[in-house]
Amino acid sequence: MKEEYKKWYSHNLQGDFELLAFGHSGYPVILFPTSMGRYYENKDFKMIESIQWFIDEGKIKVYCVDSIDSLSWYNKGASPADRVKNHIWYDKLLLEEVAGMARHETGHDKIITAGCSFGGYHAANFAFRHPWLVSHMFSMSGAFDIRGQLDGFYNDDVYFNNPVDFVVHDRNPELWNMKIVLGTSDRDICRAHNEQLSQILHNKGIHHWLDIRHNADHDWPIWRTMLPDYLSKL
Repeated sequence: MKEEYKKWYSHNLQGDFELLAFGHSGYPVILFPTSMGRYYENKDFKMIESIQWFIDEGKIKVYCVDSIDSLSWYNKGASPADRVKNHIWYDKLLLEEVAGMARHETGHDKIITAGCSFGGYHAANFAFRHPWLVSHMFSMSGAFDIRGQLDGFYNDDVYFNNPVDFVVHDRNPELWNMKIVLGTSDRDICRAHNEQLSQILHNKGIHHWLDIRHNADHDWPIWRTMLPDYLSKL
């Protein structure tokens, strides 16, 4: 399995950014870490190992991106307004730098987003903000209401990064073309969040799969079984 470390100066973040890329061809997958996780987390917790067959077969090329959660949503030292603005710079980096590179390297017009726990939020938020760019979105144990990180603060920037708010009113036809999976489990602390987003999508007539696994917790073992299942549907 080809593994490549990438580091560059991001004009959006005004600092260095790092990721690990796995594979040589196939659908580009942007895989997010969990809350405040680093670009190597999905490798360390054997998520990459769980999907190695798809990588070796050239079906996917996976880009394990870094997070800046400690500068944005989890940055209690910054004002809530600045936390959101820092995330918006991260979204621009993903859109202009990471997605552009992934599309160029793989030759595909669209990308796949995926992530576990808070990475599931990132996967969903980016996909729903840019549905013209994302063909598939795989969230595993995600939570999709970001207001709990903002000490009661709310403005338009929050609205447009809070999927349970902006998706309700979004009429972009590309949303109805996206393949969406909301993975959760019976003992998942985020199960209700997935059921809430599923209901929003159902009310809009957006086809999706609410996958509730049995006898499983909010943890890596179930996520390592989910992602290979979802990729097998490509």
